[in-house]
Amino acid sequence: MENIEGIITMVYELAVKYGLKLLIAIVTLLVGLWIIKLILKAMDRNFEKRNFDPTLGQFLKSLFGISLKILLIITVISMVGIEMTSFVAILAAAGFAIGMALSGTLQNFAGGVILVIFKPFKVGDYIDAQGYSGTVSAIHIFNTILKTPDNKTVIIPNGGLSTGSLTNYSTEPHRRVDFTFGIGYTDDIDKAKAVIEGIIKADKRIFTDPAPFIAVSELADSSVNLVVRVWSEASNYWAINFDMYELVKKAFDKEGISIPYPQTDVHVYNSK
Repeated sequence: MENIEGIITMVYELAVKYGLKLLIAIVTLLVGLWIIKLILKAMDRNFEKRNFDPTLGQFLKSLFGISLKILLIITVISMVGIEMTSFVAILAAAGFAIGMALSGTLQNFAGGVILVIFKPFKVGDYIDAQGYSGTVSAIHIFNTILKTPDNKTVIIPNGGLSTGSLTNYSTEPHRRVDFTFGIGYTDDIDKAKAVIEGIIKADKRIFTDPAPFIAVSELADSSVNLVVRVWSEASNYWAINFDMYELVKKAFDKEGISIPYPQTDVHVYNSK
């Protein structure tokens, strides 16, 4: 019975000693998170008003938000009554282990800094990296987010992204569109080239300078292959790519030019 009374007394003393501090700390934490949220929204509005670089703006916002939350947590811990000297000593003792465990995370952070400084790509660019292709929608401290053409979200760690190879399709305003069209060995090469030239001249999206290029590229097993190279605005790349294949197929059908499929000639000899 005395033990129970002792426990109740101890709980009561702890509640009196730490209850109010804990309540104030919880309120401070909630209010602090709300204020941090308002600050980050204000940063967004300010960056947008000043036409700030979206890539750098998102990175700074993410870094600033994490820093404020760390400071808030330290403040709340000190309000509860935990001595910061002891808290810092614990962090220092665990620092090496945490550093080893988070070595990949620290590498991603360093990669994020490199991406922001050297800017191999920016928000809105279409890139191909780490086996994924998509439009960059955000660059955070530790990772970069891509949106694929079929609306998937891909999260790529910044460490590998900053050290690996990548292709940025949005850097240059102009792109070359390459095609290969096969015709039969019995078809007229000059006629096929003239048909393709007519389609190219009728398409106002295709540049006349650099001039379009059409030539025989290969005498393949089943066809004579014509290589076609044209230049256009980067934004028109896929539209021209899809339209050209359809238009050439229809024009070849109309002009009686065959597009052969793989075939094998078998010769049978009758020997006595």
